Amino acid sequence: AQAHAMMEPYASSARLDLQGRLEITSSTQIPFHVRRSLGEAFGLPLSRIRVIKPRVGGGFGGKQTMAGELYVAAVTLATGKPSTMIYTRKETFTSTTCRHPMRIRVRLGAGPGGDLRAVDLEVLSDTGAYGEHAPTVLLAGGFKGLPIYSKARAMGYRGQAVYTNLRPSGAMRGYGVTQICFALESAMDELAVRLGMDPLELRRKNMIATGDNYNPLGSPEQARVLRSCALPWCLEEGIRLSGWDQGQKTESGGKLVGLGMALSMQGSGLSGLDMGSARIKLNDSGFFNLLVGATDIGTGSDTILSQMAAEVLEVPLEQVIPYSSDTDLTPFDSGAYASSTTYVSGTAVVRAASSLKEQILAAGAEILGLPEHEAFYRDGAVRSRDGEQVLTLAKLAEMLTYRRDLRQLEGSGSFTGEESPPPFVAAFARVEVDPETGKTDLTDYLLLLDCGVLINPALARIQAEGGSVQGIGLGLFEQAKTDERGRLMTDSFLSYKIPCRSDLPVIRTVFADSMEPSGPFGAKSIGEVVINPAAPAIANAVAAATGIRFRDLPITPEKVLMALLKKENNRPGAGQEDTDEN
Repeated sequence: AQAHAMMEPYASSARLDLQGRLEITSSTQIPFHVRRSLGEAFGLPLSRIRVIKPRVGGGFGGKQTMAGELYVAAVTLATGKPSTMIYTRKETFTSTTCRHPMRIRVRLGAGPGGDLRAVDLEVLSDTGAYGEHAPTVLLAGGFKGLPIYSKARAMGYRGQAVYTNLRPSGAMRGYGVTQICFALESAMDELAVRLGMDPLELRRKNMIATGDNYNPLGSPEQARVLRSCALPWCLEEGIRLSGWDQGQKTESGGKLVGLGMALSMQGSGLSGLDMGSARIKLNDSGFFNLLVGATDIGTGSDTILSQMAAEVLEVPLEQVIPYSSDTDLTPFDSGAYASSTTYVSGTAVVRAASSLKEQILAAGAEILGLPEHEAFYRDGAVRSRDGEQVLTLAKLAEMLTYRRDLRQLEGSGSFTGEESPPPFVAAFARVEVDPETGKTDLTDYLLLLDCGVLINPALARIQAEGGSVQGIGLGLFEQAKTDERGRLMTDSFLSYKIPCRSDLPVIRTVFADSMEPSGPFGAKSIGEVVINPAAPAIANAVAAATGIRFRDLPITPEKVLMALLKKENNRPGAGQEDTDEN
């Protein structure tokens, strides 16, 4: 299990507006789904409910589930009075969801040259006391996690999600792929040892490539051809920057040093399901309002979507004012999940801005008294092709609003993708293990990313680093403990350890020069894929350093020390437990 550990706890408030409608303000990733769920719960038509999402201080999937919204709605509907509910940190840990703990059995078959013949996974997923996201997390782990080795001749995936008397599991960044990645990438290293191969060479031989089918678990009609994949570049650059050719195991100052790596892929929204919509209007002084249903949960999507609109309209970013996530005022959007915003909502914004740009050109040509083919739009102005006439946006908007046709120009666009182009990542981790204490220090972490064209490099780097830190926490620090009655004992930041700055090396992030043909400006997603490879890369590095394979997380000093002592005493099976408990 892993907690979301977002800095802002769950918070909701409710009131009845001047028309007696229920108005919910909530820290949520899914305002439109909250409205639908509240309507079903209280038997209210959706026209009587408004949900507003203000700034959100982190979600990571946790706020993809309703928390306090139901309670404040019940109080306000019963009393007619405003109500507010803010979870304490303990309540945030104990009364909401966590990552699904999974037990995964991996079977791999390969020829003597390392070509994968079979990949087979059997998963047992703990959904806790409720079935929150239980089937979808289990499914997504397979169809987004396994295709990275699509060259295998045969592939199998089976699983069960089971109820337990523990806190409920739910959506979390990575959404099942994180767990599958840890199991599969660890097993790939074990297979490499059996074959006497370099683990990186084994992956290079079997990994997906441009032109391959990347939905091997789906029906033939669902198959998609991969149109962009920079994994080969990521591997070659990773070899150079990590020092992989210098060996995976060394010693330094009495400490055992190991270098490990892992690969992962994800998706860009849910094809055929996720939808984004946008509207953009030209105002009377030449600036724009961008209205999107997309939910900014701290990822910077308001900025990114505004950048896309400004790029299409050829104006400075400051001329685009975004407004997002108000079910009364903004168009529908599925929500901030499944790494969908840049790809799905971004395409909707591009369509809306392109529609408005066409209207601006037509209106400007009319005002200039020109046939439309004799005018063109550039740098925020309609211009005649002979260069004699220029009509700025400000002047055009003024004439349309006050002097001429008295009309508002507004563009709209929606998008539901027929495909979900996967981003790819290669991670290299170097660790130092103290044999006297078992303490494992991560001394270098290198992340190489193929997420298509970067819309905002600074925000992309922040996403990469933040996701990496969460993955490092899963691998080395974060441990959920329960008592004999199933009650959570690690219910604060004092007892539930997440990485702090002193625990981390400088995270090196390198972006591949890649372009996804179906994405807005060539972009793919980045938000989830970056969390996946950290834990297996660390586990593989620890195995390289110590010769001991750890198959459960986190890899704590206690586990490492006990395994080292068993190995030193020549006890059989040290660190290689393959029992039901591991």
